[in-house]
Amino acid sequence: MNSSSRLLHTYGTVMHGFAARLTEEESRRMSSTPGVSGVYRSRMRFTQTTRSPGFMGLHEEFGAWPDSELGDGVIIGFIDTGIWPESASFNDTGLGPVRSTWKGTCVAAEGFNASSCNNKLVGAKVFAAEQDGTLTPRDKDGHGTHVSGTAAGSEVRGASLFGFSRGTARGVAPRARIAMYKACNREACPESSIVAAIDAAVSDGVDVISMSLGLGRTDGNPAFYDDVIAVATFGAERRGVFVVLSGGNSGPEASSVVNVAPWMTTVGAATTDRVFPATLKLGNGAVVTGQSLYPVEAQGGTSMVPLVYSSCDKYGMIPDNVTGKVLVCKVERNYVESGIYAQSVGGAGIVGVQSEARFRDAVDAQAFTLPGLTLSYIGRTKLDAYMSSVPYPVASFGFSCDTVTGENRAPMVAGFSSHGPNSVVAEILKPDVVAPGVNILAAWSGDAPPSYAREDARRVEYNIVSGTSMACPHVAGAAALIKKRHGDWTPAMVRSALMTTATPLDKNGRRILDNGVGYDSNNGVDDGTCDNATPLAAGSGLVLPRLAMDPGLVYDLGTQDYVDLLCTLNYTTEQMRRFVPGTNGCARTLPGGAANLNYPSLVAVFDNRTSARTLMRTVTKVSAQAETYNVTVAAPSGVNVTVTPTTLVFRRQNEKKSYSVEFRSNAVKPAGAWEFGHITWENRKHQVRSPVAVLWEN
Repeated sequence: MNSSSRLLHTYGTVMHGFAARLTEEESRRMSSTPGVSGVYRSRMRFTQTTRSPGFMGLHEEFGAWPDSELGDGVIIGFIDTGIWPESASFNDTGLGPVRSTWKGTCVAAEGFNASSCNNKLVGAKVFAAEQDGTLTPRDKDGHGTHVSGTAAGSEVRGASLFGFSRGTARGVAPRARIAMYKACNREACPESSIVAAIDAAVSDGVDVISMSLGLGRTDGNPAFYDDVIAVATFGAERRGVFVVLSGGNSGPEASSVVNVAPWMTTVGAATTDRVFPATLKLGNGAVVTGQSLYPVEAQGGTSMVPLVYSSCDKYGMIPDNVTGKVLVCKVERNYVESGIYAQSVGGAGIVGVQSEARFRDAVDAQAFTLPGLTLSYIGRTKLDAYMSSVPYPVASFGFSCDTVTGENRAPMVAGFSSHGPNSVVAEILKPDVVAPGVNILAAWSGDAPPSYAREDARRVEYNIVSGTSMACPHVAGAAALIKKRHGDWTPAMVRSALMTTATPLDKNGRRILDNGVGYDSNNGVDDGTCDNATPLAAGSGLVLPRLAMDPGLVYDLGTQDYVDLLCTLNYTTEQMRRFVPGTNGCARTLPGGAANLNYPSLVAVFDNRTSARTLMRTVTKVSAQAETYNVTVAAPSGVNVTVTPTTLVFRRQNEKKSYSVEFRSNAVKPAGAWEFGHITWENRKHQVRSPVAVLWEN
């Protein structure tokens, strides 16, 4: 293999280095070469797959949209699977030219050339080949097109999937510009390609980077110095680029959240108040309601047919076991794909049931090719009870093909949304916020089926899908609105505005529920209900762009603050040079430890040496008028909390004030116990809310 074919990428903006194919011996020799601060194996990361802007409080007549001119001119860089440029969501009607400082271009590649771009899609580059070796920014998967449309899609009237969710599709920042950096194919995203994409995006001049990808369920979070994506995004933050990433789909397991560095904004997924109901009428007359995107042509219902349990595996689709029957899938999988297999041998329908309580009260709808629906865990228990009570269970489907809004409790943290605590630095609370990520309608690739099933021959212009991948671009769009209004704000100020104005309450003023957690506190048994979402699930809460435009106070951070954190983590000089090339080591650390990073959330850790912790924070006033803020405290159970001072008086814009928070344990808690509360600085106009978490390690 010649040297040119071994070199994959070179990096010169967010970090200095290259990606190449090396043997193990070459890698070892390279790591000991003077001037080389680190050698990384390129791991694989994975994508984490009309109403949501309105659900976040965005309106045409008032608030964040008119105040930010719909994000006009702000450039969002997407690191994803590519883009389908012909989608109506990427039309540039009414948009002026991109700013003169923009350096991005649209590459000429197979099925893609410069004319594929316009004043909406202002850049498209490719860093990862498809499985067949094709190099093109064109999206063969659908994921990249969907997230781009979610964040910044232009207004498109009459958009729907098979008639579901019909309405006006548009992104959170519909006049923002899109630049696509393809670093993923249908299978995965090589880290070497991701870093090359980040490097190019920052060099081109994007304002926001949106990355709906992360490590797999079993990979865990490496230390920041051993995480090449953490290093690359640190370089992006140093250059003023706001970076937002999805938190992962491995919830509700503790410490499953990924992308946890403090310079990343980490997003969990929440439901909206929109559902697509379908019913299963059982032989005993009972009706179980689920969700379905079975096409509108199917309006009505089906006759009673036998119900049978099945693994719904392709190789188990024996005609005698399937023909004329509705299969109840016992194993979580792509139910549409299972339905296609069943349909090929005469199956009458598919019921996808959630085998885990984490999908207790909400599920994602799926676009079946034959009669089918998905049931929540609660629905599954009702179906199981019936099927176990009769020798020959039967059922029929009912399809209204309706899109129902406003009737269900929402938002809820999605059952799949990954939870904290942060497995790298427990004192940095993650996720930061949640955003709509369940049953989201947005643009889709003309080269991909709506179901991700390779056997699905259907093609659609818009698709409804779920995942923290869908939540992430909502926050990217919200950040674009803020950047338009406050172009001089640092990434940390933007993140602070999003976090301190997020709401922990649902649309009816009740606590947001966690769809993945529900236990009877008296006996520790899962009671089939949903508990209130803690900050380990919801972070600061649901993002509200309207309030984030004017947060009153922000918690700012600069590069040196992050460097101080890394030094506090006892990183060696060699490890520090991965973030700050040429540094001679650490000059200082954060007084009092990592918990004193000036983050918008607070985590106090009690160990066996102390039952008291004092944390410091500094806020910057970004509103124009003189203001006085008073503090209110909701103390975690078992903790006394004292804030000093209790009043902050600001006389001018950009003035800074510091305060301390003393946490003192007044109860005995088992090791690993968490309790939660919040601290709010408020006056008549602003509420600046920070979630508080307390951990007992002893």
